[in-house]
Amino acid sequence: MHMDDDQPTPEELRQTIDDLLGILSAKGAHVDRELLEKEVTQLLSVSQDAATGPNNDDGGHRAWLAEAKTDRPWDFWKRYRWYLDDVRALPRAVVRRLDQSTDDVLGQLEDPQRPGPWRRTGLVIGQVQSGKTGHYIGLAAKAVDAGYRLIVVLAGIHNDLRSQTQLRMDEGLLGFHTDEKKRFSRSGQSPVIGAARMPGGRRLDIGTATNSSQNGDFGRSTANTMRNLPGLGHFPLVLVIKKHHKILDYVRQWVTEAKGLTDEHGQRVVRDFPLFVIDDEADNASINTADPDADPTRINAAIRELLNSFDKAAYVGYTATPFANIYIDRDARHEKFGADLFPDSFVRSLPSPSNYLGPERVFGLQTEDSDEEDIEPLPLVRNVTDHDSWLPTKHEANDEPSEILPDSLREAVMAFVLACAARRARGQKQEHNSMLVHVTRFIKVQNRVHEQLQDFVDFLLDSLNDSYGQSRQRLYEFRKLWERDFVPTTHRFPADRAERVTWQDVARQLTPALKKIHVRPVNGSSRDALDYYENRRTGYSVIAVGGQKLSRGLTLEGLTVSYYLRPSGTYDSLLQMGRWFGYRPGYEDLCRLYTTPGLQLRYVEVTAALDELRREIEDMADQQLSPEVFGLKVRASASRGLLVTAANKMRSGTRVLLSFSGAGPESVLYDLAPEIRENNVSALRDLVQQLDAITTPDYVGSNVKWNGIPPEVVSDFLHRYQSRQKAKTARPGLIADYIDKCTQAGELRNWTVCVVGKTGAESTEKVGRHTIGLVERSPVNKDEYEQQGRYVLRRVLSPLDEEIDLDQQQKDAAYEATRKAWEAKERKSEPKRASGRHLRLQRRADQALLLIYLFEPRERDRLPTTIDVRPPLVGFKLSFPRSEHRAATEYVANGVWLDEHLGLDDEEDDEE
Repeated sequence: MHMDDDQPTPEELRQTIDDLLGILSAKGAHVDRELLEKEVTQLLSVSQDAATGPNNDDGGHRAWLAEAKTDRPWDFWKRYRWYLDDVRALPRAVVRRLDQSTDDVLGQLEDPQRPGPWRRTGLVIGQVQSGKTGHYIGLAAKAVDAGYRLIVVLAGIHNDLRSQTQLRMDEGLLGFHTDEKKRFSRSGQSPVIGAARMPGGRRLDIGTATNSSQNGDFGRSTANTMRNLPGLGHFPLVLVIKKHHKILDYVRQWVTEAKGLTDEHGQRVVRDFPLFVIDDEADNASINTADPDADPTRINAAIRELLNSFDKAAYVGYTATPFANIYIDRDARHEKFGADLFPDSFVRSLPSPSNYLGPERVFGLQTEDSDEEDIEPLPLVRNVTDHDSWLPTKHEANDEPSEILPDSLREAVMAFVLACAARRARGQKQEHNSMLVHVTRFIKVQNRVHEQLQDFVDFLLDSLNDSYGQSRQRLYEFRKLWERDFVPTTHRFPADRAERVTWQDVARQLTPALKKIHVRPVNGSSRDALDYYENRRTGYSVIAVGGQKLSRGLTLEGLTVSYYLRPSGTYDSLLQMGRWFGYRPGYEDLCRLYTTPGLQLRYVEVTAALDELRREIEDMADQQLSPEVFGLKVRASASRGLLVTAANKMRSGTRVLLSFSGAGPESVLYDLAPEIRENNVSALRDLVQQLDAITTPDYVGSNVKWNGIPPEVVSDFLHRYQSRQKAKTARPGLIADYIDKCTQAGELRNWTVCVVGKTGAESTEKVGRHTIGLVERSPVNKDEYEQQGRYVLRRVLSPLDEEIDLDQQQKDAAYEATRKAWEAKERKSEPKRASGRHLRLQRRADQALLLIYLFEPRERDRLPTTIDVRPPLVGFKLSFPRSEHRAATEYVANGVWLDEHLGLDDEEDDEE
């Protein structure tokens, strides 16, 4: 068995337990050894893969960090690491990976002691609520240790997120409370907090010009007050600011006036004072959405102008949704504002730790790679189908929700109360608890929903107190929900991850839990920050009602229940709205997501898209390709819909390249309209007639296979094939055009076409002179596909089918490459077969495969249906080799073409 070296041995585990018991006993604490062993085992069993991604070392970048490790003190990092270990109690493997990945990113920046001028721009991709803030605090600590003098953190576009980020920076890097208006870490000036309180640590010289209060951002008055800032240049400064063009301009003017020199063009430039800009949520507001021939948007211009005002500058964007960043024109240059923010120096993908509750665990993921197992969704999603009578999905700013809350929302609130009570019964009385209610982007509607929820919470508390003689009835309703939902869900989790508590234990905590719950609007008309920090010792329970402000960066501490109905047409917006992702130690089983079946399916799609993106980054790193190719390759991944972001973020659309080089697109979304099914079966019959006229088929089991087929035959079939209009996962017309392009470049000249059949199938279909046994494919949307008129699969491919045209040497080479990838990642389960991407890497440039599947639109013998099962559905899977002539086989598309073919719409960013 391949072991992860981060895992403790049994002897190490016993020694750790003994040491902890000794420390606790010395302090007079009595702890149950079995319970302590369970907690420590869970903590130490967490694992995390290494970060991956492409670099660009052209342009004179010099490796420097290894030598710098020996001649600089690294004091800020040392105390931050100690803080993560001791106070935040992060698992050992997670802290170790954070150390490694921040070293990796820092090493891709330039040595701040290197003579200038130089500039480095990079991108770090994490997951929503996965610890990106903790990562860039660690990176900032190391940057300060290395010699960067000014750290500017762009913390979103709202005060609440900026304030929240400043608090994290105070504890992790600065080491003192900025909400007390303290500017410097000097002896006697301010009490130390966070990382500065570590045993053996010491107060380190560092300053700031921002603070954690709601009005603590950098402004004109701050610049005037601190014009002659003592020590500017003698110790590092850290600014946490909103992403607003005026604030960025204030910072630039302040520093250039204090430290700048006039260059030959009459511009003030700061020399030998290295700047490091960390751009949180880098795909939001930072992107230039203006016409390429016009001046850039104001925030984008202000960031670029700030970077250009320093002769030594580094920029790193952080995001969980990089779809907009890859559309930045890497060659864009502006006379005044300089180069755009394309990450041409490096890109890094940060894998999440194994204890992260991410999209794959919530919605499931079926992979095509045998070195990774499929991930089944946790039983946490609850379907909402009764909301239209209360608040229709399409509503206006002045619409009023009806007076009667839908049963699903009432149940969600009661589930939140039960979750709070259960956590109290488990001993988590001082922990934060949050519920998210995100049903509209309109502030007026949000405020009305807030009032309704406050009334319902008051009603629950009053009735439990028997104000209406309803205590017994209310307890019965809570108990019924507990036994129907929570008990069976918890029993599907391992006992060491979900503590079992009795109904009696929970019932005793219902009233105390309800009394702590606050209902708060979180929008432009409300006080911004939630009160987690002020209640950090006692715990804060809140139902947060909002829209856009709940969609970007803001962390809802202890989030257990989410009620989410807000539709979105773009993948990045959907992911950002998923605040339910994150870490839920000791209460994963209590979490619930109430949402519509349609939104659940969208999340299934975006989960697959993100998985493919991570694989593409791994491929770029394995092949030592530059970020320029990374950008092109991601743009090319049309097979999984990665081109889904707001159209105005793709202004440089003339540079968007579409390619299926090395890809395996397949149809997973099917229209059940009879005319479309008839068309596709007819197209298949015509295809088979052509194939039989070209060559004699081979019969491989129940499959019919034709070899040596010219590309135009395959292209004609795909041009005729009709897919559902909104099926972004596999556009047959785009694929056919790609085949035509490759043919012109001398590639894809030799095709194998195989109609896959099932031996002993109950149903068959006559296709030409061949009788095909229909395969079985169960729908993801099995409970509502009749109403939706669409049939959704996770996969149409059976993985072994992709090997059907390869020789044994190719199969062996693909399997060996799959094993090496598995060994490099230290996966626990050894691959049993070659992965799809490694099979495609073994294909010759002229060797391509089309697989066709026939199946009926129902789950036989399990789900009654009123939909005609004939004609059957026609699905396809293609397996493309790597293109050897990328320039000749890729598309150049403008924004109009993208909008027409991919159906992209601008996403509304602001609440009304």
